[in-house]
Amino acid sequence: QVQLVESGGGLVQAGGSLRLSCVASGRTSSSYVMGWFRQAPGKEREFVAAITWSRSGTYYADSVKGRFTISRDNPKNTVYLQMNSLKPEDTAVYYCAARIGHYYRSTARDYDYWGQGTQVTVSS
Repeated sequence: QVQLVESGGGLVQAGGSLRLSCVASGRTSSSYVMGWFRQAPGKEREFVAAITWSRSGTYYADSVKGRFTISRDNPKNTVYLQMNSLKPEDTAVYYCAARIGHYYRSTARDYDYWGQGTQVTVSS
C-alpha cells in the first residue's frame, strides 16, 4: 500500500503561481509513475502531468504544457507540480496518484493509489 498526501493548494489570482507537493509513504520501495490529475465541479477527472520513476520521462496535458512543471525527489518520496501563469480554468481539486511500474499512462483508471486532493482556486 502507498499513502499519498497533497499540500500547497490555495487561492491565487490569474497569472500567479502555486507549487503543489505530494508525499508518499508506505510501500515506497517499488518503482512507480507519479501523476497529477484534476477535477473541476461537474467535470470528469482529467490528466495534468506525469513523471516516471527515473525522471527520464515527463508528460503533460496540452492545456498546461509550458505553464506547469512536474518533478520528483525520490529520496524524499515527494513529487511536485509547479504551476505558473495560472488561469481561472485551472480551478479544480488536484489529486496526486501513483501507478506501480515504469510506464506512463494518462487515464485515471490506470493509477493504483490516490491522495485526498487539494483545492486550487484561480480568481480572475
